[in-house]
Amino acid sequence: MTVLLMTPPMTQLNTPYPATAYLTGFLRTRGYEAVQRDPAIELFLEMMTAPALEIIRQHVEQNFEHFEDEELPDVIFNFLAEFDRYQLTVESAIRFLQGKDPSLALRINSRKFLPEGPAFDAIAQMEAVSGDVLQAAFGNLGVQDKAKYLATLFINDLSSVITQGVDPYFEVSRYGEQLAAANPSFDSLYETLIDEATFSSEILEQLVEHYIEDTQPSVVALTVPFPGNMLGALRIAQTCKAINPNIPIIIGGGFINTELRALNDPRIFEFVDFICLDDGERPLITLLEYFQGQREIDDLVRTYFLAEDENGQAYVHFNENTALHDIPQTDVGAPIYDGLPLDEYLSLCEMLNPMHRIWSDGRWNKLTIAHGCYWRKCSFCDVSLDYIDRYDAAGADILVNRVEQLIEETGQTGFHFVDEALPPKVLFSFAKRLIERGVVISWWGNIRFERTFSQARCQLLADSGCIAVSGGLEVASDRLLKLMKKGVSVERVAQVTKAFSNAGIMVHAYLMYGFPTQTEQETVDSLEMVRQMMEQGCFQSAYWHRFVATVHSPIGINPEQFGITLAERPEILFAENDVEFIDPTGTDHEMLGEGLRKAIYNYMHGIGFDQPMSFWFEQAVTPTTMKSDLIAQAIHRSIETDEM
Repeated sequence: MTVLLMTPPMTQLNTPYPATAYLTGFLRTRGYEAVQRDPAIELFLEMMTAPALEIIRQHVEQNFEHFEDEELPDVIFNFLAEFDRYQLTVESAIRFLQGKDPSLALRINSRKFLPEGPAFDAIAQMEAVSGDVLQAAFGNLGVQDKAKYLATLFINDLSSVITQGVDPYFEVSRYGEQLAAANPSFDSLYETLIDEATFSSEILEQLVEHYIEDTQPSVVALTVPFPGNMLGALRIAQTCKAINPNIPIIIGGGFINTELRALNDPRIFEFVDFICLDDGERPLITLLEYFQGQREIDDLVRTYFLAEDENGQAYVHFNENTALHDIPQTDVGAPIYDGLPLDEYLSLCEMLNPMHRIWSDGRWNKLTIAHGCYWRKCSFCDVSLDYIDRYDAAGADILVNRVEQLIEETGQTGFHFVDEALPPKVLFSFAKRLIERGVVISWWGNIRFERTFSQARCQLLADSGCIAVSGGLEVASDRLLKLMKKGVSVERVAQVTKAFSNAGIMVHAYLMYGFPTQTEQETVDSLEMVRQMMEQGCFQSAYWHRFVATVHSPIGINPEQFGITLAERPEILFAENDVEFIDPTGTDHEMLGEGLRKAIYNYMHGIGFDQPMSFWFEQAVTPTTMKSDLIAQAIHRSIETDEM
């Protein structure tokens, strides 16, 4: 029995999503023939060729034939005006971003080789504030990095051309996301799937036909990590069924686990046969055993399938089967990347910020240190779901063995640990084992900014190869942090992030605004504390996002405990996640959000620390009540404590 595992478009362009690699490794340990392909990266690469651009131009000209030049979107006008240059340079730019033609950097840096569309306006906007930002960021010797940045802007322009002029569902890191995300109805996805194929879906169909012919699978399994993978997954399933109506098709993954827990629309089973929730190893094994006649269908674990009632009426049935336990972390094995085009991924540079580079530049081997979250208390988090609630860690030596196995297979020593939050106790043991066994890697991951990360322990992590960490500061307000059950204070976060930075580890902070009962005063004060932390070098990168309540979080489950009322919700037949709520505080979060994003963008580029808080907002805001040296004093107290 051959299982073909695929990641549908779209995901990151710089590294494969790890789900199929994990399942491939696991299935092979159980004696199954498992193969994997990544149509996400291959679809993108097929669209970034000279012949494909010719077809894209034809679509664009047809779709905009009744528009005058001045009516055209900027990116479309520039594409048509500079088409010959786009077609001439696109394949060279892709090869450069794949690391296959580094000598092209000098031509790209001339600013005369690649056509420059609206994406390049970001450079002019920054230069208007702070002068020659490219010189400041890359100097005279950062030739490759500067060229990566310019080539990434070039790719972003072409992607915008496709989205605005050819296929509205196509984006670089998502595909038809708006059709699936928190959509209570399957209607829009269904109508899209039965509608006329788009240019990108035609290419995807050709890729899948090739995969099926090449691998001759007995079963097709698709991972759907994000809403922006659901349309691609169903397109792939549609193609597989057209080739062979009898081939079983299974889907699972993060989006399924989070948003399809109330699924009740049988039409989705026109495309797929089984839908699995939570960790995929056990459900997948039981399905394969069912296909082989070794289990009854009622033995399936956490699996949706189409059944019939006593009147012959089809309905969506979910089989839980709690009698079978999940595969422990010690037994899931190491990911295997065999079958994925590791030399085809693109190293991008999307922002002039060293921390943001890590997400999009370079190929990372992805591993988990533990399943679930060791803290699992945060009130905004989906702590009721298995992927967070069930904590299970593998031992340090097992982890180092998996690291060595992946290095041997891929030749790459960069690792991204994709845990919800890296457990400190296991992490410190892992770091010591890496050092003791002489395993040289570079690694990064997500943590909680808790007191256990002392200066000495941060240095231990740095010595083991840690280059960066990210973590949730969320709201820089002690009242709200307590309401969130974060288990940290603003002062503690400042001290911990400074300890990481002092050890040479880059730090990214996740920030949020619009939390239940958050006032304008608390938002402005949060920004002031973030300003002080960044000026003091506590962290180098941050991102503000608007708080969203979800149905699986304590806030969504018990909103009255957080002073809010949930809005009336529609009948759920398909996806459910985000829930609207009414906050009696009445803070204008839309206005505040624009100012927060503007401020953090400038702070990340070392600009604007001397500006008053009011500078960033379009209308008057309440002055901050924070002392100007609050963070500096907190760091000083931390240094004094460490020296005692």
